[in-house]
Formats: sequence, structure tokens, C-alpha cells
Amino acid sequence: MLGNSIRIARIGDIDVGVHYSWILVFLLVAWSLAVGLFPSQFPGISIGIYWIMGFGASLLLFVSVLIHELAHSFTAEARGLRVSSITLFIFGGVSNISGEPRSARDELLISAVGPASSLVLGGLLYVLWLALGAGGGPVEGVVLYLASINILLALFNLIPGFPLDGGRVLRAIVWWVSGSISTATRVAVASGSVVAFLFVLGGLFLLFNGAFISGVWLILIGWFLRTAADATGRESQATNWLRGVTVGRVMNPRPATVDPEESLAQLVHEHILRRSVRALPVVEGERLVGMVTLNEVRDIPKEQWETTPVRTVMMRVDDLRTVPPQQDLTTALRLLAEHDINQLPVVEDGRLVGLLSRSNVIRYIEVREELGAPPEEGEEGGRAA
Repeated sequence: MLGNSIRIARIGDIDVGVHYSWILVFLLVAWSLAVGLFPSQFPGISIGIYWIMGFGASLLLFVSVLIHELAHSFTAEARGLRVSSITLFIFGGVSNISGEPRSARDELLISAVGPASSLVLGGLLYVLWLALGAGGGPVEGVVLYLASINILLALFNLIPGFPLDGGRVLRAIVWWVSGSISTATRVAVASGSVVAFLFVLGGLFLLFNGAFISGVWLILIGWFLRTAADATGRESQATNWLRGVTVGRVMNPRPATVDPEESLAQLVHEHILRRSVRALPVVEGERLVGMVTLNEVRDIPKEQWETTPVRTVMMRVDDLRTVPPQQDLTTALRLLAEHDINQLPVVEDGRLVGLLSRSNVIRYIEVREELGAPPEEGEEGGRAA
């Protein structure tokens, strides 16, 4: 899911998109290169060529970021995780990986491969710059810039501030040593907060010393890192709380249901409006036969609701995604997210035994958070193999 982004490509089974903020940064980078860096480093070239160099280098910069994220994504998929999309945005890129790594080794590999790919790319571009003659022409200038920026990208991402790659590498190392992903996450998030504070402090120093633009950028990066570290920390804690918990412990064991022979009018007035629900399992006895939602009802003219039975519009059970009560909750939550659905029927031997909704999971996490409950048996990650 790309959210507030524009899809530009699909690589394998991964959607690639650009966030709307990317357009602004693309133009700012091109402008700063065309009127600042390139004229100062490579004098004597026409203004038009400087602008071509600026736009070309800006575009190739984001191609470099995409290569960095693809390295993360392909490694994650090789370790058994699903990657739905990659989004390029104002501060770089993000791979939308479903779930957490299963071990510290997986975390270390997935995190380290991004900076490694940027270092390799930077090195190859530097060799290309030397092969071109290391002159001051437009092509050589763009290649040298890209070589330098890829090496800087790798070094920046190795800063041990969560959720930068370096912060994730730190989490993997602490996880490996301690055997506790919860402890590792707390250490990495704390490190990220310190790094964010240092960025803001450095930005303020630059502001007071006249480097306005550089100072603002450092402050924005620091604010972004602090916000992202807090959000990622909460998400990781929630994932830990869900680890080892089964669907049966969180589901609604007595969901409202509807008979397939009831009319749509009965469905709307006696179920949907009365209970304020948008979807209902359709059962015969205890056997699940389908699911009906507001979408199916809206497709039928209101004057036909009295004479149209639920059976004729419901989604058949064979077309539904269901889970057994013994299913791990993190897997069920991943199904909800990947298929953009709000509830999953819980089925055992063809019988409907419950309904799992996003709200069930959210309430469970909120209660655990309010209680400050420690991870239960089976919820804590183990050491790397």
C-alpha cells in the first residue's frame, strides 16, 4: 500500500512509489546543484548545462536511494518476509516490510545490506569517474557527485540512531547478545533519541552561525528521527506483545451473524443499523457460508431490498480469507493489513467460532500497554541461529 504516493513502477512483486514530498525535494536538490555545487566545482560551463546536470544528478540520486531500498527488500524476501512496496519521500526511502525479522541474524542482514549496497555503488561510480579521466566535464561532474553522495548515504545510514540502518544494526547486535528483542528495541530507540537530539543541537548551532539552510535541514532530520524512533519503538513493542498470542485469545467469540435467507432490508435495519456494524458473517446453523458487507448492499437498489436475500449478494466462503483460532495473531494481523480488510472470520472444521477485527487487536494492545504487562511466555524473541 502506497498511501499518499504516486506509483511509478513495479519491480517483481514490489510496488515502487514516490511520496508527494519527493517532488519538492527533487526540485530543491536540482536547484542547489545547478546554481551552487556544480558551478563552484566545475566553472566555465553554460548555465543550461548546469541545469541539465542538476536535474540529471537529482534524478539519479533517487535511483541510488531506490537501489538501497531494493537491497533491503530483496534480502527481507529472501529471509521469508513479505515486502509490499517501496516509497521514496522527503528524507530518502522506506521499504514497507510486513512483520519483524525472526532472528537477530535476519535483522542484521536486512539492515546492513542497504548501506553496503550504497558503499559498493559509490565505489563503482568512483572507479567510473577515474576511468572517464577524472576531468571537469558535465558527465564526470555528475558521476563524481553520485559517487560521493552514495558513500555519504551509506555513512549516514550507519549512524546508530533508530530507525536508521545503523540503529537497526545496533538492535540486532543487542538482540544477539541479550537474547531479548524487547531490550534491544529499548536500547535502539534510546540511541535514536540521543542522535536526534544531537542533530537538532547541531542544526541550532548552524542557524546561530549563519548557515540557515543547513541548520534547518539538520533540525528537520533530527525531528524526523525522533518521531520515527518513537513510532517504531511503539510498533515494535506492540509486535512483541502480539508474539505468541493466538487469534482465539483476542477474537470476539460471539459475533453477530445473519442467516443467508434474510432479506437485505432485515440485514440493514435489524443488524447493520442496530449494531452499527459494516460487515457480518453469514451462517447456516454454525457453518460459515459467506460474508456480507455494506458494499454488497449498496450495489442493490433500495426498492429491491425487501425481496433480495442475503445469499444472492454475499461473498461466498470460498472467496473469503479465514483463520483458525490457533493461528498466531501476528500472521492474522498481517493478513488484515496486506488485504486491507477490517475483519477475519475465525473458522474451525467449517464452523464459525469467532470474528477477529482490527479493533480487537487494538483493544488488546491498549490493555497490555495500560497494565505495563511484561511479555508472556513465547512472546520474547530468541537468539540468532
